[in-house]
Amino acid sequence: MLDYKVKIGLVPDVRDLGDFDTRKGIFEPAKGVERKDAAISYIKSKFADENTEFCDLEWLNKLGVVYKNSDCDKVCEYLKQENVDAIFIINCNFGNEEVCGQIAKKMGVPVLLWGPQDMVFEPDGSRYTDSQCGLFAISKQLKRLNVPFSYIENCEITAPVFEAGVRQFLSVVTMVKNFKKLKVTQVGTRLNAFKSVMINEMELTEKFGINFQTVNMAQFIDRFNKVIVAKSEEIEKESAVIKSKYNIGTLDDETLRKLTALVFVYIGIFEDTACDVIATECWSALPLAVGVAPCLAMSILADMGYNVTCEYDVHGAITNALLLCATRGALAPTFGEFTVRHPENKNAELLWHCGPFPYSTKAEDSEAKLVNTKPAFRAKDGKYTIARFQGERGKYTLLGGKFTTCEGPLTQGTYMWAQFGNWAKIEKKMINGPYIHHMSEIFGDYAETLEEFCKYVPEVEYDPIEE
Repeated sequence: MLDYKVKIGLVPDVRDLGDFDTRKGIFEPAKGVERKDAAISYIKSKFADENTEFCDLEWLNKLGVVYKNSDCDKVCEYLKQENVDAIFIINCNFGNEEVCGQIAKKMGVPVLLWGPQDMVFEPDGSRYTDSQCGLFAISKQLKRLNVPFSYIENCEITAPVFEAGVRQFLSVVTMVKNFKKLKVTQVGTRLNAFKSVMINEMELTEKFGINFQTVNMAQFIDRFNKVIVAKSEEIEKESAVIKSKYNIGTLDDETLRKLTALVFVYIGIFEDTACDVIATECWSALPLAVGVAPCLAMSILADMGYNVTCEYDVHGAITNALLLCATRGALAPTFGEFTVRHPENKNAELLWHCGPFPYSTKAEDSEAKLVNTKPAFRAKDGKYTIARFQGERGKYTLLGGKFTTCEGPLTQGTYMWAQFGNWAKIEKKMINGPYIHHMSEIFGDYAETLEEFCKYVPEVEYDPIEE
């Protein structure tokens, strides 16, 4: 399963000068330490939670800041022992670009850079910190050392832009952490008619370290037959829940039991293969093998934290994993493909699939039905992020952007109507670019988070959908 827990090493720094112990006025260490104390206290109280942990440098010296070049190795050793997933450089006065650059380079993890806004001007014109000036120097050193980093604009710590920047960085760190150890289980084989979802499995492993495992259809059938017997009570309970949520029409109880059993089959595959996401065959061999398609199971599983992507789309499963990490597991993505242009609104497009959307994404005014055993409802309205991870001829890109839902005709399956700025331009991009019609969407605005993620995975290039 995806791991949404991250640990951030807080690395406050100040300027190292010849009269460090006695200096007063500009770059006075005590003034920098005041800002360090305020910043670390605020960060821990505001952002620490069950998925977010911080460590600091209070152990390093009496000030709890790094300023000596000779302390770089000591700091890095500590941060590595703490197994931090990223570091947050807090520039408390002008700072030390050499120290920051060396620590960031040696750690090799995502880096966030920020310094509190300089607010104090004494009546005689004295200043104490000049943090912003130092940020320019530190950033250039990071660039020279080829260290990718994220940045929050120079601001007061209580500014909304600070909170937004930290939360975005936590999402990016979660994405990077999981992507670099992603485990995908493939169920069945690629649908013969869908050459569009072909992948280069060996290249994905060699380039990104993605680990692939397989469950063939004979193994799946065996699992299904065992679950029907061993999980009969759980199947009955879950079937009752489905009846309370969906208008099941004339669907008989035996078919509903089969649909429900698939939930437990996939959970077993997650547990036994220790995978993060599953890409499954769905409407070809599975109905022949067990008598039903897995759309309803995928919808249910998504709200349980298990992401199963339909039509054997591995690139789609990877995209869903990235969106899950962007929200740190708070929201479940939909898997709606570009399907039909709006009959009246030339900049709107139908994002649809047979029925795998999570129930949690349903619009309140849309009745949930099972049509031909598959969920059918409209997704809730609002602003969404759209994404697609794709490889072609050895090059990998991450398509990203935003849209807002709009009104459109009723249709079957799970769907939403998406309003874009210039659909014709996007359509041309889809036709000429590497992408297929399968897209992943998640409620909210995470487009900039996707772009920031690509900083830390240079083999993946961010591609804005409307550019």
